[in-house]
Amino acid sequence: MYKDTNCGEPREATVGSVITVAGWVNRRRDHGNLIFIDLRDRTGLLQVVFNPEHGEKAHDLAHSLRSEWVVQVTGKVVARLPGAGNPDLPTGAVELSVTDLVVLNQSLTPPFEISDDVEVEVNTRLKYRFIDLRRPRMQEILKLRHKVTHIMWDHLTEQGFTQVETPILIKSTPEGARDYVVPSRVHPGDFYALPQSPQQLKQLLMVSGVERYFQIARCFRDEDLRADRQPEHTQLDFEMSFVHQDDVMAVVEDLYTRIVKETTPDAVVNGPFVRLTYAESMERFGTDKPDIRFGMELTTITETAATSDARVFQAVASSGGSIRGFVAPGCGGYGRKQTDNLTDFAKSSGAQGLVFIALDESAPSIEGLEDEHIKSPLKKFLSIDVIKKMATEMGAAPGDLMLIVAGTSKLVNTVLSNLRNEMAKRLEMVDPKNLAFTWVYDFPLFEWDEDLKKYEPAHHVFSAPKPEHMEYLDTDPGKVIGTLWDLVCNGSEMGSGSIRIHDKDLQTRLFNIIGYTEEQISDRFGQLLTAFTYGAPPHGGMGLGLDRFVAMLAGEEAIREVIAFPKTQSAFDPLFEAPSQIEDEQLEDLHIRVVMPKA
Repeated sequence: MYKDTNCGEPREATVGSVITVAGWVNRRRDHGNLIFIDLRDRTGLLQVVFNPEHGEKAHDLAHSLRSEWVVQVTGKVVARLPGAGNPDLPTGAVELSVTDLVVLNQSLTPPFEISDDVEVEVNTRLKYRFIDLRRPRMQEILKLRHKVTHIMWDHLTEQGFTQVETPILIKSTPEGARDYVVPSRVHPGDFYALPQSPQQLKQLLMVSGVERYFQIARCFRDEDLRADRQPEHTQLDFEMSFVHQDDVMAVVEDLYTRIVKETTPDAVVNGPFVRLTYAESMERFGTDKPDIRFGMELTTITETAATSDARVFQAVASSGGSIRGFVAPGCGGYGRKQTDNLTDFAKSSGAQGLVFIALDESAPSIEGLEDEHIKSPLKKFLSIDVIKKMATEMGAAPGDLMLIVAGTSKLVNTVLSNLRNEMAKRLEMVDPKNLAFTWVYDFPLFEWDEDLKKYEPAHHVFSAPKPEHMEYLDTDPGKVIGTLWDLVCNGSEMGSGSIRIHDKDLQTRLFNIIGYTEEQISDRFGQLLTAFTYGAPPHGGMGLGLDRFVAMLAGEEAIREVIAFPKTQSAFDPLFEAPSQIEDEQLEDLHIRVVMPKA
């Protein structure tokens, strides 16, 4: 070994010890007779002192040291002089008095400073990711990710799960996004696909008698990237035989509670996790990914609003639309600039506009509201009685601001959900240490695609219908509720799960509902349907996103911060400059001709 001690280890108890450390020159300060460097490795920083009286050759060589050079130093651990210590550094009470110095490698001047306090453009960070990862913050995140996966392995192993690796080269089967395809040289004209998830494979493992499987699985999706999406991601994938919905949820609750407690002890986890049906979540929060750390729940006021003289309310109500809103507490004194800003935000989410009703705090009560207590662009179209009734229904009080949107149910829910989250940030209602996990369940099994004029699976086509809804499969698929669920935390989806179909005939019926032909069913899913005819047990499981979970634990907004070598938002890798073209010889071996799209 080039070192017998890590940079972050020396303490007052080790004063007098002769040690050898190695690492990167984090900072150099040349005081002439004395030269100081902060030496960095994965464990931390250690102040190293070069004094010609203790090592003349080392001192002479130290004059040439520069940032990010890799060095090995040997010396004696000594206590820092009184008042010279650094209380913010774990090794701040000591320093290393050097007798020997070896330069192991030099470095060019880095494109940016190795510091958590320096802002660097994202593409530059990713191009030089091997340097970016040297930053203490990034080292902490890599360790956190390792610890999370380590606990997953330990916990699930203790619960009787077996880790099984599934293939990366498989058959192309649609799962909601485009596949990344891999041409086969051995089978000209044929292609493999990279798995969007191990869905069919883990179900086949259940038929194989594994009963409890898990995997830290790599998943690939060639989809139009949205903010904070990556073309490849990692998920905790697990499946269990002979289980019901509650059994699967219990495994996740125990596991995730343990992970949070062992990795981020300052975080607060709600327990047991809150449970909401899909219908309840949409009604109260306007989304199936609710952030339950704060109030401001939505209220439907369609009937009351329709009794006003406001034509916009009357038109929406008569067309079967929805009028809903929520109360921003203590915001009744908002000025024109603030309400205009909120209106612009609502429009950015698709709304035609935003109706606000500000209630002055001087009003004695809602019942005591008078004309002078109310400020609203629709004030002349809303009688005092209508405003009082709307305020009562929405739970408003004097000094509050009522925010209302009218339109189709889908639009209203989207706008108000986004606006609710935005108001919580502005009002600083969110405690970042609070991790509020929520189960959202009883999703519709199908959703109608207006463009394609057919039903599509709401999650995926392998989820089982609730037994009491089987009667609607052939007559009204839109009414069928599936035995499927999502895990949500602080407004972000952590993963999805379901009780799977294990009967060939039922699975075929669902394929038929979404419009697959018999040929497509046989070609894409024949292996799974065949397996179902050989004694498939009831089973269920989940796929839980590792990247998003680690980002949440680390307090990071973007998942690229917790991925060692991520892509940009355009799915480009600045480090390797990928994707890139390949040699003509490779294309010939694969019998592929590239035809570029027209401009």
